This record gives sequence, C-alpha cells and structure tokens, in this order.
Amino acid sequence: MTDNVSAPVDESVEQFRARARAWLAANMPRIDPASPPVANRDDQRAWQRARELQKRLYEGGFAGICFPREYGGLGLDYEYQKAFDEESIHYEMPLILNTPTFTICCATLLDTGSEEQKKQHIGAALRGDEVLVQLLSEPSGGSDLAGVLTRAERRGDRWVINGAKTWSTSAFAADYGLCLARTDWDVPKHEGLTMFLVPIAHPGITLRRITQLNGSTEFCEEFLDNVDVGDDAVVGEVNNGWTVASRQLYHERRAVGQGSEFASGSGSEGGRSTPVDFVALARKTGQGDDERVREMAGRVLVHRAVSDQLSEHVYRSVRDGSLPPAAGTLIRLFHADTVTLDMDTALAIAGTAGVVGAEGDGLEHGLRYLSRQTVAIGGGTTEMARNVIGERVLGFPREYAADRGVPFKQVRHGKM
Repeated sequence: MTDNVSAPVDESVEQFRARARAWLAANMPRIDPASPPVANRDDQRAWQRARELQKRLYEGGFAGICFPREYGGLGLDYEYQKAFDEESIHYEMPLILNTPTFTICCATLLDTGSEEQKKQHIGAALRGDEVLVQLLSEPSGGSDLAGVLTRAERRGDRWVINGAKTWSTSAFAADYGLCLARTDWDVPKHEGLTMFLVPIAHPGITLRRITQLNGSTEFCEEFLDNVDVGDDAVVGEVNNGWTVASRQLYHERRAVGQGSEFASGSGSEGGRSTPVDFVALARKTGQGDDERVREMAGRVLVHRAVSDQLSEHVYRSVRDGSLPPAAGTLIRLFHADTVTLDMDTALAIAGTAGVVGAEGDGLEHGLRYLSRQTVAIGGGTTEMARNVIGERVLGFPREYAADRGVPFKQVRHGKM
C-alpha cells in the first residue's frame, strides 16, 4: 500500500493500466458473476462497505485519478481514469460514492470552493472519510431551483439557516450537504442566493427518509431549524450562490449522463450489469431470428455507441472552450433518451415475461421499466434540458418569466 498522492507522475496510460491491473488483482474483491454483491443504497451497511473500499483505493494510490494532487488526487487526464475503469469492471468498487459525492459535490468544490474547503472535504472524500450530498430541491419549488425559500440570516458572526429540502439523494448516509439558501430578498431571485456546506449531523437538522413506489427509501427530506454555521461554510461568495449552483448543475447533468471524469469505476452499483444483453434476451425469448427484434435491438446499440462518443466529444469541447459549460446538458439529455429506449425495447422483447415472469426469466425488465421516468427527471427534467440547450448552447431567445428582474420578496410563492 502507498499514499495516494505519491503515485508516479510520468507513467503512460498503458503503464498505468498495467499497474492498476496488477494492484486490483492483489487488493480488490473480484466479482462472482453468478452472485454479484448488492450495493443497496437504502442500507447503511452498503455505505460503510463503500467507505472501506474507497479507503483501500486511496491507500493503494488509485483514488481521485482526475482530481488535483494538492487535494488528494492523482492529477491525471481522463484517459487514465477510463483505463482504470476498464480494468476494474470485474472488481467490487465503491460505485455508490460516485454520485453525488465525487461527480457533483467534490467537483463543485473543486471549481468554486476555498482552498481550505478543497483540501479538507475533497481529501476526506477520497480517503473514504466523508460522503457529501446536495440539499437543493424544496417541497414547493418544483423545477425552479432559483426560487428557494430556505433562508440564511446573519446573526453576529454566524449564519442561521431555516427551511426545508427534499429529494436529497442518500442524505441519511452523508456527512455534509451543499445547501442553497436565500440571503437577500430585496434583489431578483438569482442574485440573492448563497451556497453553504452544512454538517448533516447538526442538531438543527431533522432528516426523514421518503418511501417510493418500489419500496426504496434512498431519497430524504430535511427540515433545517436554526442551523448555525460560520463563514467558513460559505461556498463561493455571499449572494453569488447561483454561480455555484450553476456549476453544480453542470456537473450533475454530466454525472447523470455518465460523462464525468471524476467517477471511479464503471458498471452499475453492486456489480450488476446495467446494459441489457439483447442478443441473449432475443434468444431466450425465441426471437433470435426475428428481423423486427434484431432491428429494435440494433437501434438501442447504436444509441449506446453515440452516447459514449458524445460524452467524450462534449468533455473535450467544454475543456478547450469550443462549447460552453451548458453543453454538458447534451450528455444528460441523450443519456436519458438512450436509457429510456433501452428499457422500452427490453420490455417489448420480453413481452409478458416482463410482467408475470420470475427474476431471470424477464421480470427484471418489467421492474426496470417501472423506474424509467427517473432518467427523465434526475439532473433536471428533459424539458429543462432542452430549454438549456436551446437558450445557452444554440442561442435561442429566452422564455418569458414573470419574475425576471423582480425583487424576490415581491414574487408570489405558491399562494393565491
């Protein structure tokens, strides 16, 4: 075992790949395809296991491949991360830490946080000591993120936060949350916001888990009552929280679209393969020679290939400045379309087995179909994604908004 930041800095991608291959074989649990580990996001034990595996990655010198060395990472290019992902596909990895901890929260701190925040929180996350989440959405906010009602008031040398957040992914397992709050009600809604980094275990935070239709309790709601934090909790500048939130949304859309260089490992959580094997499915259902089924499956495979290429293109183009950061929404939108097509096609081929079959006989395709809408909501709805692409990438005129330029205290908030 070595310290993460002492890893070699002059390796080629192939040398790095070879070293990673050897280290993984000697240090990480190999996945049994017949009995893959289940990383249930509802279960606290899965999060503890993820922290342990992350610590192992850090001690082995393979954590935060694309994060700067000064904050605990390796400071390497995306090509190194992709090489590691390919080598680690058959090993148990702490994949549940990727989103939102690394791909959204740590990435946002890297862009907008203070030096102390970067060193403390990115470093702690890479060591497996911290889990970070987003505290953005509110019960009355819908898709209007800038219309938050949670308020932060200055009292002496402290900030006191009161309000409510909801749909916070895995907040019950987290240590800190990026919380967007209103600090000035006399200016338009985008101008009076501040982002705070708050401890989830603060006595003023009451956390409740939300039970979904499928029984999952991964999402949470939080009630903040006189949550006091210091100036060191402010991310970015006071009343400039929308800049931080915008960058956060950029990273979220890339993460949801599986296009973030800060994700470590590939495949779905718990070692289960997300992509449907359409060849095997067609044969199993006796439709291997059906031209219509083969055409349907081929369409999905083409979408997958385009999605992969689009992620690479947008990442490079945003980095070199030929596309604006808002172009990350392209990845998120096309990924949603691809996954939706994947689920729809799998159920169409599985037929009745996807509804009344047993696990392994096709029922899993029906179960996946029940949650298909999540990819059209996470990271902002697909409708919002199209607006962002139209207005901020293609330069179309902005939609009319009645509250644009109006002091937020004059805006009516869900009341007749």
